Amino acid sequence: MVQELKYQSLIAACGMNCGLCIGYLRDKNPSGGCFKKDDLNKPGSCRNCVIVNCKALAKTTSGFCYECGKYPCSRLKRLNTRYRTKYGMSMLDNLNFITGKGMQSFLENEQSRWACENCGAGLSVHRPFCLECKAEVKK
Repeated sequence: MVQELKYQSLIAACGMNCGLCIGYLRDKNPSGGCFKKDDLNKPGSCRNCVIVNCKALAKTTSGFCYECGKYPCSRLKRLNTRYRTKYGMSMLDNLNFITGKGMQSFLENEQSRWACENCGAGLSVHRPFCLECKAEVKK
């Protein structure tokens, strides 16, 4: 029996793991992730995301930015720089991991990488502490 991977179907076109987003993890009105375009619980910036709504992305077979002829576009580079600087996570590294080792390996890596060392709960990329036990996250 194959173990169900925690972040299955939560990896956005840009390489973001939506399962790490505070919007997805919050108890009240959680977001369903990038692929649920009509989700009113998502912040407006996510619903109107240039990457999710990219016409070039719509032409890819995989649905991921790495397949686009413009990869990495300036929008993705800016998003990546912001996340690398503020949160210690890189969408480009994620996409490169997926193209090099496959989605299955990426999901397995994410499951262990984003688990709280103290209690094992899933972590949020947007918070410097575990949402369950409040332990500080070392990035």
